[in-house]
Amino acid sequence: MEKLRFAVSDIYRRFHFQTFLKDSEISQVYVKGARIWVPDEEKVWVGAELLENYTGQKTIRIQIEDSAEERDYAIKDKKRLPHLRNPEILIGENDLTSLSYLNEPEVLYNLQVRFLERNCIYTYCGIVLVAINPYQQLPIYGNELIQMYSGQDMGTMDPHIFAVAEEAFKLMSRFDKNQSIIVSGESGAGKTVSAKYAMRYFAMVGGSQAETQVEQKVLASNPIMEAIGNAKTTRNDNSSRFGKYIEISFSKNNAIIGAHMRTYLLEKSRVVFQAAEERNYHIFYQLCASRDRPEFKKFCLMSPDDFYYTSHGMAPEIDGVDDAEDMLSARDALTMLGITEKDQMMIFQIQSAVLHFGNVKIREADGESSEIKKDDKHLSIMCKLLGIEESQMRMWLCHKKIVTVGEVLTKPLTLTQASFAQDALAKHIYAQTFNWIVEKINRALHSNTKSTKFIGVLDIYGFETFEVNSFEQFCINYANEKLQQIFNMHVFKLEQEEYVREAIEWSFIDFYDNQPCIDLIESKLGILDLLDEECKMPKGSDENWCQKLYDKHLGKAKHFEKPRMSRSAFIINHFADRVEYQADGFLEKNRDTVLEDHINILRASEFELVAELFEEKVDPNEKKSRAGSATTHPMRQAPKGGRSNKKTVGSQQVQKATVGDQFRESLKKLMETLNATTPHYIRCIKPNDIKEAFIFDPKRAVEQLRACGVLETIRISAAGYPSRWTYPEFFQRYRVLARSKDIDRSDHKKTCENVLTKVIQGSVKKTPRGLEDPDKYRFGKTKIFFRAGQVAYLEKLRSDKLKACGIMIQKHVKGWLARRRYQRITKSVTLLQKYGRGLLARRHAKFLRETFAATRIQKQWKGYRARREYVKVRKATVVIQSAIRGYFGRMLFKQELHEHRAITIQKMVRSYLARRRYKRVMRGIVLLQSHYRRRRAKKQLKVLKIEAKSVEHIKNVNKGLENKIIQLQQRLDAKNKEGMSIKEQEVYIKQLKGELEKLRSSNEEGKRSSNKVSELMQQIKDLQEELSREREEKQVLITKSEEMVKEHTQMLSKLAEEKCQLKEQLEEANLKLQQQETKTDDEMKKKLEETNALLAAEFDSERSHHQRLVKEHARLQQRLENLQSEMAVMNSPGGHKRTPSDISAISLESYTSSVSPDEVKYDDEGPEEKDQGYGTKKKKKAPAPPAPTANAMEKEMKNVDIGLVLKLQNKVKELERQRTELEEKLERYEEETPQGTTDTAVISDSAFNALKMQELQNENDKLKREVNKLMKSISENVSFERGGTNSPAGKEFMEQFTAMSDEIERRREECLQLRAMLAEKSITTHAIAKESYGGMDDIVNEDNELALAYRTQKELNRLLENQLQKTEKDAKKKEDKLKREIRDLKHENEAAQKVINQYNSITRNLQLGPEAKIEATMQHEITRLTSENLDLREKADKQSDQIRKLKKMLKVYAKKLKDGDVAEIEAELERDDKQKKSDDGVATVKHLDRTYMGMLEYKKEDEAQLIKCLILDLKPKLAQGLLPGLPSYLLFMCVRHTDYINDDEKVRTLLTNTINGIKKCVKKHSKELDRVIMWLANTCRLLHTLKQYSGEKAFQSENTPRQNEHCLRNFDLSEYRQVFSDLAVWIYQTMIKYMEEVIQPMVVSALLEHEAIAGLTASKPAGMRGRSSSSAHEEEGREFSLDSLVKALNKYVQILSQHAVDPELVKQVFRQLYYYIGSNALNNLLLRKDMCNWSKGMQIRYNLSHLEQWLRDNKLNESGAQSTLEPITQASQLLQARKSDADVDSICEMCSKLTTPQIVKILNLYTPVDEFEERVPISFIRKIQERLKSVKREEGEDNTLLMDTKFTFPVTFPFNPSSVTLDSIDIPESLHLDFLTRV
Repeated sequence: MEKLRFAVSDIYRRFHFQTFLKDSEISQVYVKGARIWVPDEEKVWVGAELLENYTGQKTIRIQIEDSAEERDYAIKDKKRLPHLRNPEILIGENDLTSLSYLNEPEVLYNLQVRFLERNCIYTYCGIVLVAINPYQQLPIYGNELIQMYSGQDMGTMDPHIFAVAEEAFKLMSRFDKNQSIIVSGESGAGKTVSAKYAMRYFAMVGGSQAETQVEQKVLASNPIMEAIGNAKTTRNDNSSRFGKYIEISFSKNNAIIGAHMRTYLLEKSRVVFQAAEERNYHIFYQLCASRDRPEFKKFCLMSPDDFYYTSHGMAPEIDGVDDAEDMLSARDALTMLGITEKDQMMIFQIQSAVLHFGNVKIREADGESSEIKKDDKHLSIMCKLLGIEESQMRMWLCHKKIVTVGEVLTKPLTLTQASFAQDALAKHIYAQTFNWIVEKINRALHSNTKSTKFIGVLDIYGFETFEVNSFEQFCINYANEKLQQIFNMHVFKLEQEEYVREAIEWSFIDFYDNQPCIDLIESKLGILDLLDEECKMPKGSDENWCQKLYDKHLGKAKHFEKPRMSRSAFIINHFADRVEYQADGFLEKNRDTVLEDHINILRASEFELVAELFEEKVDPNEKKSRAGSATTHPMRQAPKGGRSNKKTVGSQQVQKATVGDQFRESLKKLMETLNATTPHYIRCIKPNDIKEAFIFDPKRAVEQLRACGVLETIRISAAGYPSRWTYPEFFQRYRVLARSKDIDRSDHKKTCENVLTKVIQGSVKKTPRGLEDPDKYRFGKTKIFFRAGQVAYLEKLRSDKLKACGIMIQKHVKGWLARRRYQRITKSVTLLQKYGRGLLARRHAKFLRETFAATRIQKQWKGYRARREYVKVRKATVVIQSAIRGYFGRMLFKQELHEHRAITIQKMVRSYLARRRYKRVMRGIVLLQSHYRRRRAKKQLKVLKIEAKSVEHIKNVNKGLENKIIQLQQRLDAKNKEGMSIKEQEVYIKQLKGELEKLRSSNEEGKRSSNKVSELMQQIKDLQEELSREREEKQVLITKSEEMVKEHTQMLSKLAEEKCQLKEQLEEANLKLQQQETKTDDEMKKKLEETNALLAAEFDSERSHHQRLVKEHARLQQRLENLQSEMAVMNSPGGHKRTPSDISAISLESYTSSVSPDEVKYDDEGPEEKDQGYGTKKKKKAPAPPAPTANAMEKEMKNVDIGLVLKLQNKVKELERQRTELEEKLERYEEETPQGTTDTAVISDSAFNALKMQELQNENDKLKREVNKLMKSISENVSFERGGTNSPAGKEFMEQFTAMSDEIERRREECLQLRAMLAEKSITTHAIAKESYGGMDDIVNEDNELALAYRTQKELNRLLENQLQKTEKDAKKKEDKLKREIRDLKHENEAAQKVINQYNSITRNLQLGPEAKIEATMQHEITRLTSENLDLREKADKQSDQIRKLKKMLKVYAKKLKDGDVAEIEAELERDDKQKKSDDGVATVKHLDRTYMGMLEYKKEDEAQLIKCLILDLKPKLAQGLLPGLPSYLLFMCVRHTDYINDDEKVRTLLTNTINGIKKCVKKHSKELDRVIMWLANTCRLLHTLKQYSGEKAFQSENTPRQNEHCLRNFDLSEYRQVFSDLAVWIYQTMIKYMEEVIQPMVVSALLEHEAIAGLTASKPAGMRGRSSSSAHEEEGREFSLDSLVKALNKYVQILSQHAVDPELVKQVFRQLYYYIGSNALNNLLLRKDMCNWSKGMQIRYNLSHLEQWLRDNKLNESGAQSTLEPITQASQLLQARKSDADVDSICEMCSKLTTPQIVKILNLYTPVDEFEERVPISFIRKIQERLKSVKREEGEDNTLLMDTKFTFPVTFPFNPSSVTLDSIDIPESLHLDFLTRV
């Protein structure tokens, strides 16, 4: 209560905002009915109403609005009158500074209304964004919302954190100024979440729509820092217990290139202690939750309740949080940031060690000492996890070293001291781990690219005050004092700049300056200096330090006070509150002492990372740049023997920076950074302490508003001119107050001066200088500035004026209506009375007669009915009673009888079942035990037998013996060292004996020390006995080691013998291999003879496989086109080349040359490296190693495994032989292939063969390079040691060889499957009809296809005969060639045998392992060759079966031809012969016209020129004057000629180059709409032409006979039709994207802001509080109107019609554009409060009607475009509709296209323009929600708020045949296509 009284009284001291009202104005404002605010103990402020005029009296009568209570309100001073309330029209403003009355209760009430009634959590307060934590996930952070705020000014949209982020990004990108976003607030207010959303916004706008690698890393740091730096507190489940400042670096192109993080003041005390209902850091609970994972088993983790450090708060779980899932997220983030799995597990291991360290129990020992139990398992686990000596840690946890001048003493620690040292070490370990992770994150986020600018996000703790405030709260509040100072100066600076810009004379604004409070803390001899000085004192204490503070500052510093009843506390009056600090623990926390002995133990850890964490820094006094948080560690040693002014730490005296000093320095650097940037402020408010959604506690809110500087912003604004209006808007709003003679429309400023003179100063006398009291307002260059309250006064005058005018109009209208109504009534009343009275009399008489008759009838009927019912009921009742009673009696008897019998049966059965169950269980247990024991014994016996026989077992035994010998040797050395120490002790004993003699000389001293001498003697005896025992043990160990050496030598001899045996087996296997090779020579001949047929089949199967790949490439085409980086690499003239993703693999030759692999050069330059994602670089191809010389090989073979070399040589020779064979076969096929044949199934495809050969050559060269790489690696690095294991190079070779073998096997299996599929395929007439003619058998021979097939088959037969003869001739050549190769192989084998014999001595030294592997490899090769021969035989059999099938098919086709119409076939042949003969004669004009077939012939070398002239250089202006679609017709005519000559290679290259040319042209000129539309039209026309002339019946329905003659005969281009369809879709999307970019800035201006209806204004008194947006510094851009949008649409229609785009496609274009217009307009409407009023709804609906009329004018109203505008249309209708309870159903029916969130959002944003309109009540909105839930539940619920502006309707290209015949098309000379020849 005392604190509350202080807060209320402090309101007027700090936050009383002057309203600038004089006595005369006070009497006009504070009148009866005026609305005011009065203080309240519970609600802080409550609204009230004056019940009387204020005339200066001491008390005034008021009525509280909520409770209707009347009471007297005391007024002590006229300057402290109660705060006035703003008009209802201003409540709920987006910006608090736009309120007319700026005061604390209005700010609080405005925030409460926005938060509770409208669910708006963001509100502007000048430059500050106030964010209230909703404690609920809201759908207002999606990517679509980021897109809406991107590029928008800060004041145009609803308040949002994205608006602040966009403002910072815009200022940085436009003016190259560094920015900072300062997020502050108390714990639980949502600081961390706000900072995360800000960084997410930067990641999206600074990267791409899909986050790139750098942005992902920036966002990935959040889960890591939350895991190690956040914890659950009573105020927040995810509270950040440290401050952080993240600098996000941007490049010159405004793309994120890196980031850096600085942390401040980690709360280390939380590691060892947590308050009730709180948790330790999340990482500990995540580890415990993941303890069952296999990789965490070694950490020996338990439940959090079982660990001391995690069980203080007794709340190990958080509702709705899965710690195990969070651990996975943290690990994924660590991996993304480049922290290896090994380092991750090491970090988790260290954290687990901290948990176990907390469970180490230190107990009190004798005297003032402590100890740890020997069987403390947690200490053992902790030492094991940290890799340190348990004995050392056990010793130094309970002791410490004291270094004096001459010696080092060991002093035991008390239980309290030891426990404190234990906790200090745990905190230090955690802090060092925290800093290490921060440093790693900074390294991962660091970019080598030079950063030109950055945006910093500061997430720092807000002002804190608790019941007990300690050192942490002191540092936090100190930081907030510094930040508040910067904030005040920045706000004052912005106000000053505004006044200077508008040339306003202003006086100095008095604002709260907290510099004295900061000086009290950080100045010389301030609180921190005195604290550091006290820390230097050997016996410094908190009480002494507190006394020094009293002596120095009490009574001298106004911000320092002393509590009444305490000597160890002090009070500081901060800017936000008065805080009492308890001095207990300040010194220890400032020193942050850690014993040096503990640090040294950790530095000696066997784990590198643990030692790294605690290693000494080279220059610790200098803070490392970008080194994360400041940590406490020993700094430098003091001079030996000198007196140190610092406290002794560990075993040395060290000087170190205190925590306060470090924090002050880090804070200083932070302030320097913030001062060098433009700050943006986000103040997070915690609405309640119970963490419930949308509950607002005014007490907690007002405390935070005072603490975070929001009210200070209001106070500074109110001290100046907070309300600001531009002259046109002021005139538009308040012209009603002006007289006609005062209005000058050419000069708004003059008119405004006249209005203000008459209105505000009308009753005041003028002075010689002009107007009296000119301080009420000021005239600027573009605005009028008003003092606080003046706008409200003007609103009151305007409202009164409008009210008076309304009353005058109502008076006259109501009088006229009343007189006219009275006359009508008087005239009709007389007539009505006459007829009415007669009618009533007649009705009354009739009523009396009917009543009498009805009464008689009712009496008789009711009596009869009552008697009858009574008799019936009585009879039924008697019958029912008798039946029921009998039934219940029988049932009761049966029930008792059944119960008796059941009990008897149950008794017997249960006893029997119990006995049987017992016996069965006992028998089963015995059987299970016997079976289980027997099986386990058998399994163990089997394992023991296998291990006893295995060589690995012997090796393991051998290794174990070696380890034991090493251990014995180490123990022997240790014993020797101990012997030396014993000798030293003997010397020491001798010295003690000398001292003993000296002691005996003195009698008195001898008596006193007699007991000591006896003890020393006893120690000497014990040491001598121990020495003797050690010597005996040493001797025993020596004998054991000798025995083990003997056993080891025996084992080695046995292994050598086994090695010799295996060597002999290897030689035998080599002989068998040579024999097998001779046997396989004959089989290889057969294999080569069958290669011809197999190769043809293989080519066919590969072609079908390749076509499937082409389809897959087509589907992925659009996605690959968006990867600009990869396309840049592919299109670059040099460097690495890739196959373009937008064409089929068949057209590779258009992109890459057929350069042999030996000529390929690899570019090693650094700039060619490209980022492949996730921080990786594209690997460069290493050049092939040079061929080694004979001498070099001879030297290298000394250390090479011979078996491996032979295997490599055989593999290389086999690959080379296969390559030469394939080359020769390819050349032979190209020579033998006849030209001009019509069968594409038999004649080989030369382009495809070349491509296949190139692929095989590349594969062969790749294998050769890998083999050479392995040979070089083996020759340099392979060395087989005696251990029997391969070296890394050997392992690499074996892995590569195995992978190569698997790849060969896989390719062989694929070929077999494809050949089998080919063999099974058969051709029948029905199959042909089904495949090509839609299953219609009767049209198979419609165009004499069978005759053509017959002739083709005859040519094929002749061709096959020629090939067979050539194959027989070549067989002999191949046989001779094979014989020569066999001889060469024999010579090579002999040479290899010599090499083997030469290096036989080397192989004898090799161990068993490599030779066994070589032998197994040889056997595998033999098996593989055998299976390969069998496969070849099977292939030969299948091929012969295939030949037989083909012969049978030929006979069938011949028979069908004979049965058919042979006469017509012969006639066709005769006509062809005549035509050939007539071609030999002289051509006439008629002959030329008749023979012109609509084809264009071109040469292969002219293809590039054709593409250049027809596609790349064709301009839209030229194309507009030609036949529409002429380029597509000409291209198809060229395709027809390739079909005519049956040149499939030529058609492939032509179509491929056409596709590439169109794509290149569209990409290059993507911003030229004419060109893009031209090629969209031509691509569609070419697609339709390919369909029209494809020969398919479905597309020939509208063709003329002449057009049917021009159909394709040889080629099926259906696959290319799909490619062209995809190309058309891509061009369509490119066009739509450009159109949307053009109209995007017009949408809001044209539909929402354009006011076409004259006299209907939608503006409201927003106060014109100028937003500090980036647009304020720039010239106003071009403003668009509705006409601009219509002109753009007219331009699109004109271009589309000029290029004859299909009408259906045009409709789809405008449907997509109208959807984009409507979705953008609706999304902006949902985010702009100033647009949601009745007038604006009328204007929007009027603007939409223009767009609908435009559709009708252009005959596009049936395109579906108008339906896409329905959402925005219904939104405008919702703004105009009545909003009463009776209209709920009609509104729900009207808004069928709007979602529930959209309707509720519009209703919440609805703001009346005038006081005569009413706000939408909350009850009405709730009813709408309930009604919509029931409706949407039936239809399917859609809860999206914003429409998806990226949505695109699927585009289709309906078939549209052309009536133009190909033979009627001429080539214009303007196209420069002279090289084309008409055929």
